[in-house]
Amino acid sequence: MPDRVDTTHAATPTPGDDAPAEQQAPASRAGRNLPAALAVGLGLGLSLIAILLFVPKVFIGVAGVGVAVATWEVAKRLREADVLVPRIPLLVGGQAVFWLGWPWGARGVVGAFAATALVCMVWRLFDHGLNTAPKNFLRDTAITVFTLTWIPLLAAFSTLLLLEPDGNLRVLTFMILVVCSDVGGYVAGVLFGRHPMVPAISPKKSWEGFCGSLVFSVIGGLLTVTLLLEANSMIGVVLGVGLVVVATCGDLIESQIKRELGIKDMGTMLPGHGGIMDRLDSMLPSAFVSWLVLSALL
Repeated sequence: MPDRVDTTHAATPTPGDDAPAEQQAPASRAGRNLPAALAVGLGLGLSLIAILLFVPKVFIGVAGVGVAVATWEVAKRLREADVLVPRIPLLVGGQAVFWLGWPWGARGVVGAFAATALVCMVWRLFDHGLNTAPKNFLRDTAITVFTLTWIPLLAAFSTLLLLEPDGNLRVLTFMILVVCSDVGGYVAGVLFGRHPMVPAISPKKSWEGFCGSLVFSVIGGLLTVTLLLEANSMIGVVLGVGLVVVATCGDLIESQIKRELGIKDMGTMLPGHGGIMDRLDSMLPSAFVSWLVLSALL
């Protein structure tokens, strides 16, 4: 899929926004290696479209791997910052949260989430043995549950969405709209971006870029909901607006987390994008909102 890049003119660099100059590849005005980002995004996008159209259940496996890698990336970065999230139960339980939506629907997701949260709390309580009290227990367990919610729980709604009637087309619809939001934000931000949206969090995100995201996403919603789902076009408007809002918030949430951790990207797996989590930050809340809107209105 096309790269989602912050969408205003560059401002004063911060740890969460720009790496040292000697570490950077040639970048676009949006702060990324645009050719590499486009090549990787296009390859990922075409692969996912083919999977959803021809072998839709395989999407669950692909997404599950992405969830595992993203969880590992975040846990690694947190532990580098001395936040001791329990990685083993977080990874294993996160996969349970994601996968158990397939056989048991929302009940499987909720049950696995609650069980994993409890195991993580107990694990962190005793990870230094029975004779040593844990340090920063409340902080670490709270961040662990946050990570469990942020990645596996939100991602599980893509599985629930896939299992709905014409679920592969519903997943494809929400992914197209997120891409529309990214492209619209990039184009409008680079061409017209003058007014920062939240400069304290993401100096390169503009109100002009946000408006571009709205325009592209609403148009994309009208077309996809009408042509792919054969539903009322107004549902596409609601979905388009909703996804722009939550995708932007998802992006800002990750920007703030990276700012606090003093890093540019969560990982390095995807050239021009960063890590897997750097591609999922807007997708994860969008999966939930897509499931909510399409389940309620279709």
